[in-house]
Amino acid sequence: MFKGKLISTLWLAGALASASPVLAAFAQSDQQQPITKTGDPVQASPGGSSSEPASPTRPRSPFLTSQKNKHADNFYKSVWGIEQMEVREAASGALLRFSYRIVNANRAKVLNDEKTTPYLIDEKTGAVLQVPSMPKVGMLRQTAEPENGREYWVVFSSKGTVKPGSRVDVVIGNFRAIGLVVK
Repeated sequence: MFKGKLISTLWLAGALASASPVLAAFAQSDQQQPITKTGDPVQASPGGSSSEPASPTRPRSPFLTSQKNKHADNFYKSVWGIEQMEVREAASGALLRFSYRIVNANRAKVLNDEKTTPYLIDEKTGAVLQVPSMPKVGMLRQTAEPENGREYWVVFSSKGTVKPGSRVDVVIGNFRAIGLVVK
């Protein structure tokens, strides 16, 4: 077992060592040519100046997009029976509202189960937000029997810790919505 780990470690070290010149070449070629907003290299004019400003801008990463993923939408619809999930700031940043529309009431029962405790987790800071409980009103969430086609919500107490643009996870029992962007 030790011999197998040693061989795999040596193989990984060799692979990294052989890849470093290639990565250095990419980094050097990237430094030589500024990049436009569209991701195309800027062509320098004969006078030595470029058609873009001095500071090059890089295109946004496709992994940090706020656009919805169709595969994730299909997953939540088929497994949990919900769609149109979103997290919005409410009450001047003091509250965050997670809302969703139910398309299959049997699958979405866990979301409205009053025995489960919902949490909202900020991916960057790790802050865990809970549902506030009012003395006369109770928990600020809907726990009625789910119906198809209706929109339901859960409110989390933020107190300004999670801002619009932050990525959050919503956890309710076994349900977990990952990477929702606060609007």
